[in-house]
Amino acid sequence: MSVTAEKKAEVIKDNAQAKGDTGSPEVQVAILTERIRNLTDHFKDHHKDNHSRRGLLKMVNKRRSLLAYLKKKDLQRYNNLIQKLGLRK
Repeated sequence: MSVTAEKKAEVIKDNAQAKGDTGSPEVQVAILTERIRNLTDHFKDHHKDNHSRRGLLKMVNKRRSLLAYLKKKDLQRYNNLIQKLGLRK
């Protein structure tokens, strides 16, 4: 269910604004998106796992908050990120 260290490092590298960047909204949203996708696959087999579903909802809300912050601060970065991650069709 969780993201492997290699996959997380790859996501960070792809979305970092500068070398060593792990805290920018883009990186945080990308990591949350990867975790959400993994949990979504998990629920295809384990549809009654309500404890993990609560964690999924928390992650979705956290990602939504970060995206709202990024949209308010820099619309161009927001548009680039949702395009790159395939969010908001």
